Amino acid sequence: MFQYNQGSHTTQGHKGIPEGHYEEEQGRKGFFGPVSHLIKPEPSTRWTTIDGPLRPHLYDVVELNKNYGSWQRLLFNSDVGIYNLWLQPSSAQELDAFRNADGETLYFCHRGEGVVLTEYGLLKFEQGSYICIPKCVTHTIFSLTEVNFLVIESRSSMYREPERGMVGRNAFYDLAALGKPNLDEMQNLMKTKNIDVKEILVRRQDHCTRFGYSGNVYDTIGWKGDFFPYTLHIRDLMPMLSHRVHLPPSTHTTFAANGFVVCTFLPRPLETDVDALKVPFYHQNIDYDEVLFYHDGNFFSRDNLHAGMMTLHPAGFPHGPHPKAVQNVNTKTHTDEVAVMIDTWKPLTIDPSIEKVEVANYWQSWMSK
Repeated sequence: MFQYNQGSHTTQGHKGIPEGHYEEEQGRKGFFGPVSHLIKPEPSTRWTTIDGPLRPHLYDVVELNKNYGSWQRLLFNSDVGIYNLWLQPSSAQELDAFRNADGETLYFCHRGEGVVLTEYGLLKFEQGSYICIPKCVTHTIFSLTEVNFLVIESRSSMYREPERGMVGRNAFYDLAALGKPNLDEMQNLMKTKNIDVKEILVRRQDHCTRFGYSGNVYDTIGWKGDFFPYTLHIRDLMPMLSHRVHLPPSTHTTFAANGFVVCTFLPRPLETDVDALKVPFYHQNIDYDEVLFYHDGNFFSRDNLHAGMMTLHPAGFPHGPHPKAVQNVNTKTHTDEVAVMIDTWKPLTIDPSIEKVEVANYWQSWMSK
């Protein structure tokens, strides 16, 4: 499809927007497909009422009860499940193992630190760590402090690296930065802590079966291959930057899977061109539901947020920065926020258990005060 245009328009998206006007991006395939930029005198979020189910949601996940050890489901579809998980500091005498036969398990450590015992060796994690556990890999989380995870379960495919294209194999993150499992460290830990795990809880079709063994299930003496658990810390992520023009959220993709992607937004300098848009652009991500989990920092593009909150912007809902962010952007030189985004192709279902922590007036946050 060739490009066509009418009226006042720019020659570069997110740049050169006429003063006093706003740009709205309408695009397919999550910023990868056909796209147009509309110039309007008012933002597309100028509604005064919303009557119907298509509306934005904000959840204060911090307010959920801490059901230690249980996956608290937040949002889900047939490709992905998103959960909240709290763990208390572990006791070496009360450990069992877990095996997820329903899908790949990606833990994001929101708070706390510890280690993970796996059949492949020991993995270390801290606040800001992703822990990727492939399907059916047996593992035990040994938390050194109280730990809070955002759990992102891929139910239809393996996690894979994002497409790197022309930027090369070392962009986004270098594979050398992955934390690999260490058998020797795990064996030493089990010996010094007197760890002897003899039960595995296996999850299949959302039901659990407990397997008991006469000896320690972590008895691997060696392994080789390219199928193994690993960690990735946010400090080892290299955000894609352009000093001249705002880049779409898809440039911050960390993991890809069938039906969804996981992105990580990190502190970065703002664009320096005088006519460049310096806040997230108003857009309709027509084909994807967008989930943002706010991990840390100052979330300047949204108002009245704190760490541990989560938003859901369903497909078909136009959105962008709140008015205060647009007004204050010229006073800022960089962003100071860390957030995890999950974009899903299929619509997400909201688990009824989180409705009690929804901020009901969130849809009004775009309205000028």
